[in-house]
Amino acid sequence: MTLAEESRLTREDLTLIDAYWRAANYLSVGQIYLLANPLLSEPLRPDHIKPRLLGHWGTTPGLNFIWVHLNRAIVAGDLNMMYVIGPGHGGPAALANCWLEGTYSEVYPSVPQDAHGMAELFRQFSFPGGVPSHVAPETPGSINEGGELGYSLAHAYGAAFDNPDLLVACVIGDGEAETGALATSWHSNKTDGRRPRRCDRGHPGHTDPCPRRGAGRTRRRAAALAHDRAAQPEGLDRAGCGGWCAGGRHMAVTSGTPGWCTDQSGASAPARGLDAVVPAR
Repeated sequence: MTLAEESRLTREDLTLIDAYWRAANYLSVGQIYLLANPLLSEPLRPDHIKPRLLGHWGTTPGLNFIWVHLNRAIVAGDLNMMYVIGPGHGGPAALANCWLEGTYSEVYPSVPQDAHGMAELFRQFSFPGGVPSHVAPETPGSINEGGELGYSLAHAYGAAFDNPDLLVACVIGDGEAETGALATSWHSNKTDGRRPRRCDRGHPGHTDPCPRRGAGRTRRRAAALAHDRAAQPEGLDRAGCGGWCAGGRHMAVTSGTPGWCTDQSGASAPARGLDAVVPAR
């Protein structure tokens, strides 16, 4: 049975996943905007809003979408997986999910899973003496600094090359999709099934790249890696030419439409992509 079949969701599952996704989205947008009043327990006042806003809300819902559905696939398939986030200012998504799962409070007890902890989570984000607006080294589970324009796929491959049982889901930012570093990293898949010269632990793991495009932001070469409907044929063709897929087999395409997190086809997209790589491992 494939992951897509095994993880097909009931209406109750979809409702719970949508609730988790919306909670992660709220925690993300709260980090960007709110300095106080995290639960909106009183009417918003100007002093509740951060005087200088940093963070990229546009990329955050997609990162949260991938996070929740990869977690579902991990449970369904008993997978060993990590998540590399390349888009700049994508930090709110990683921090929100780490806090929801309880990992962040384990590492940083001063940010507990309660109203006080939520207030601190919001206050510290991209604020003097706080945490960066991108996924940073101090973010639990991170081996990559987001927004560095080009390194995410190289870091993902480095992790997979040295860990034979590891699956690495790597989200590539639209800005870094235009860089030479990222263009070079696409060629890391050309090992012909053999271990890389510098990999001394047997057959490497697997890297699954997820190009991410902010609608209307970057309109140049990043369009080749876009996942919206208008760019699908070109994006799939270029990925295929790079040896990433044969006839689109290794690339699952989804698009942000109303209810996309609770739609069966959208929810199964990550599992369909993983179904193409898990047997190859």
